[in-house]
Amino acid sequence: MASMYTVSLTNVIKKMDLHNCIPSINTDEILIDTAEVNRPALQLAGFYDYFMNQRVQILGYVEYVYLQKIREQKKLEKVYEEFFSRNIPCLIMSTGMQPSDMMLDIARKYGVPVLTTPRPTSEFMAEIIRWLRVELAPRISIHGVLVDVYGEGVLIMGESGIGKSEAALELIKRGHRLVSDDVVEIKKVSEETLIGSSPEITRHFIELRGIGIVDVKTLYGVQSVKLTQQINLVIRLEEWQKGNEYDRMGLEEQYIEFLGNKVVCHAIPIRPGRNLAIIVESAAINYRTKKILGYNAAQELYNRVTGNMNKADDSFPGGTI
Repeated sequence: MASMYTVSLTNVIKKMDLHNCIPSINTDEILIDTAEVNRPALQLAGFYDYFMNQRVQILGYVEYVYLQKIREQKKLEKVYEEFFSRNIPCLIMSTGMQPSDMMLDIARKYGVPVLTTPRPTSEFMAEIIRWLRVELAPRISIHGVLVDVYGEGVLIMGESGIGKSEAALELIKRGHRLVSDDVVEIKKVSEETLIGSSPEITRHFIELRGIGIVDVKTLYGVQSVKLTQQINLVIRLEEWQKGNEYDRMGLEEQYIEFLGNKVVCHAIPIRPGRNLAIIVESAAINYRTKKILGYNAAQELYNRVTGNMNKADDSFPGGTI
């Protein structure tokens, strides 16, 4: 299915380190709008029903050998004419295979770039599909701060001035990494994965009220920043209100939704004196413990309490107090 976003073929060539066999064709004007690719096996045999011509076309070793066995030049020319006339964005030849002069002439005639890569077909297909899915993924921009804490992407949200950037700066000083401050761009790369990044113009900068703009990369080194990070956990900072009820056990997970994907979310009430960095660190470690070890401290405490209550009931005649 076509995406509402596009990526130019020039960017694909640079990212995938491809060799352009027909440099006279302007690849800036060729736009890719789908992450899926196609290996034209049946098409080379003449079957074009349901042909996905808008996809990147990849010629593997099997297709290459099939073309080599077509000895009759007129028949081979007809195969190429039929294929390149279908308005395809490009043809990529994998495994170091090289196009023939006939293929290049016909491709040039229809304005179709022919590209080559030394990488094996399956490996290359997996990599280009993965990269295109990220580049063409649905996306939104939200107000918040994204940090990498112990390998977990923690998105800190809250009203302006509540202390998100200050918490992020303290986390950076404690050895964690900044992904984005103020504006976080979120991409949905799969039904389970959200990737966050920073707009290029504000990348590596933090705004601190009363101080101004801080260049985190310059002050704390390249190890203190990161370009992208999967979003695993959301911390929503709220001003503490007397009378409001806040979750103190954490038996039931709360979630927030971005682009149809749910992410675990903790609402943290803010009062003077609370160390936000330690709270965020603890939340990240607790989340990681649940994810990797399957250990839930709240559930463990609940089991101990109910277990003691059952023992107390059993110690009285009739089983009740």
